[in-house]
Amino acid sequence: QVQLRESGGGLVQAGGSLRLSCVATGDINYVDRMAWYRQSPGEQRDLVAQFTSGGRTTIADSVRGRFTISRDSTKNLYLQMNDLKPEDTGAYICNAYIRAKTRGWTDYWGQGTQVTVSS
Repeated sequence: QVQLRESGGGLVQAGGSLRLSCVATGDINYVDRMAWYRQSPGEQRDLVAQFTSGGRTTIADSVRGRFTISRDSTKNLYLQMNDLKPEDTGAYICNAYIRAKTRGWTDYWGQGTQVTVSS
């Protein structure tokens, strides 16, 4: 089965850095866009950054200039997070639009990796 696996989260002090990774695994034909979302307890899941298969990126205003999204070998997605702030705290969830070999296009979500930034 297709899965998205995130890693790299942790507890850091404000001003610190983390690098998140997401890898899509399984019998995959194509991976279109990939993105990072953030969700805090009791809050809506919000888009942080997105990387399309065509190489276009979008960055949320709140993290622009501090976060950088990148993609390597189609199935690997990264989020370099610098100058972290307490408001960046949340579960960072990988998202990808994937066509698996045994099914059509499906929007997949990972389990998330927790990022906690202390003041």
